[in-house]
Amino acid sequence: MIDKQLQTIAFFGTLLCLLAVLIGAFGAHAFKDILVANQKEAVYDLANRYQFYHGLALILIAALFNHAGASSRSNTRPTLKVLGVLMFLGSLIFSGSLYLLALLNITWLGAITPIGGLLLLIAWALLLVKIVKWGG
Repeated sequence: MIDKQLQTIAFFGTLLCLLAVLIGAFGAHAFKDILVANQKEAVYDLANRYQFYHGLALILIAALFNHAGASSRSNTRPTLKVLGVLMFLGSLIFSGSLYLLALLNITWLGAITPIGGLLLLIAWALLLVKIVKWGG
């Protein structure tokens, strides 16, 4: 049986992936003319890839920690919650700002993107620390 916290992390990872497929399809079809006119196809594609990667990462993190039984340890639970929140919000801010930039061609939206990137970096660093400390 999967821990409720890990189930939530997996849920949000799956949601990111589901939306990435949907948003990617819109980019390839419904938004294609806008993206071409704005010359932002690559920006949209980058946003989509990063959203998908981080959705998959959340699913894998949930599976990894569930398999190891690590979520039941009280010192791991807060870290996993923070990690999941940071990765989900980072994905929304990073990819969301790039989607809007690509579709609306509002260049100042690019200034928001690094905030999402920073949240993603912090989440990955937190995961790295958790893995290094895993055995101890």
